[in-house]
Amino acid sequence: MERVHRFADRADAGRRLADHLAARPWPAGQVVVLGVPRGGVPVAVPVAQALGAPLDVLVVRKLGLPYQRELAMGAVGEGGVRVLNEEVLRRSGVTAAQLAAVQGDEQREVDVRCARFRPGRQALPLAGRVAVVVDDGIATGSTMRAACQIARASGAQRVVVAVPVASREAVEVVRRDADEVVVLSVPPWFSSVGQWYDDFAQVSDDTVARLLAESTTAPRPATLDPEVTVPAGDVDLAATLTVPASPVGVIAFAHGSGSSRHSPRNRYVAGRLQQAGLATLLLDLLTAQEDGRRDLVFDVPLLSERLGAACRWLAHDARTRGLPLGLFGASTGAAAAIATAADPASTVQAVVSRGGRPDLAPDHLPLVRAPTLLVVGGDDDVVLELNQRAQERLRCPSRLVVVPGATHLFEEPGTLEQVADLAAGWFTTHLHPPAAQPSHHPVDADG
Repeated sequence: MERVHRFADRADAGRRLADHLAARPWPAGQVVVLGVPRGGVPVAVPVAQALGAPLDVLVVRKLGLPYQRELAMGAVGEGGVRVLNEEVLRRSGVTAAQLAAVQGDEQREVDVRCARFRPGRQALPLAGRVAVVVDDGIATGSTMRAACQIARASGAQRVVVAVPVASREAVEVVRRDADEVVVLSVPPWFSSVGQWYDDFAQVSDDTVARLLAESTTAPRPATLDPEVTVPAGDVDLAATLTVPASPVGVIAFAHGSGSSRHSPRNRYVAGRLQQAGLATLLLDLLTAQEDGRRDLVFDVPLLSERLGAACRWLAHDARTRGLPLGLFGASTGAAAAIATAADPASTVQAVVSRGGRPDLAPDHLPLVRAPTLLVVGGDDDVVLELNQRAQERLRCPSRLVVVPGATHLFEEPGTLEQVADLAAGWFTTHLHPPAAQPSHHPVDADG
């Protein structure tokens, strides 16, 4: 949170916030993204898309003291949900009749706004779910505190506040009511949220309603099938298969050392590929019993043998049979992808490596026929040099892309998003249905 960011507009802030949030694990099917109207909704849209979560608004009205409106004695939300600040009420001397009058006025305003933002639709249920509450920034924290309290009172099991920018004081205030506060930028000097945006134009009610309507009609990310088991010789490998409607290909993921099919980075990339119409297989190449063995993590022949078995399984499974095949490898998993693609019997049509170690499969590099994309962080000096040397050994069409400012895990804002977009573009360009496969002609590798 030490970095200070400026944002072009709320959409830019939302994309950068989404990239940051997507690089962490979230419970599948249990997350709801809630934009605080009006300005929080454009920020929340890309967050919901990145997390594969439904989007809604969290309309909150503070209950101000009758004689000092800026001092909140509580808040109300949709469905008559109310939270009270008992300490303020005790000190204020507000009567039950006065509280009821203020609450009635504010509840009517909540109902009017909800009907305007979400005509004919009910609020998404929060009971037992993770509520990710998003706004365009936090100046004092009072409204966001009320939003957290309302989300909690509506049954949310966990409340996560996520904003692009906030004052240090506001972060501390909101932490009293949120389970977690995620902020991209906490500047040492802060006068208003708008000062950190180049474009901070007012968001209209019509815009909020349109964004919410579009979110309900947009294609949802493919749902996860039940966990699948992939036979590979004398072991069964745990995997997750996701098949969108009318898939145009399937991508098998080979994870790197110390990672698994639950890797938030690869899950984020997989989500982007699913949006591009690609099925994905997130696969553990080692069993739970083998996972702690460091020697197996670098056993490229073993890993590639199992990845090859997964490719054959995909070729025969009814959900993916006949789909063109690509491989996505990360770290040491990239070496397994290279070795698998180099097999003369391989049907792999495209390979993408993210921060990979293709150098660990040196003898296989010249044998790969599938177009290969190597993506490396600009600040990952050692791996960058290893990838440059590896590309020199490739004889297939290839490209090396350096993402500026990225380190090995692509944790910096916006960098993993670039990886996902590069991978989606590479696969959709180079995967072809069997009948439409182009003939292979020698092509010079480009850097």
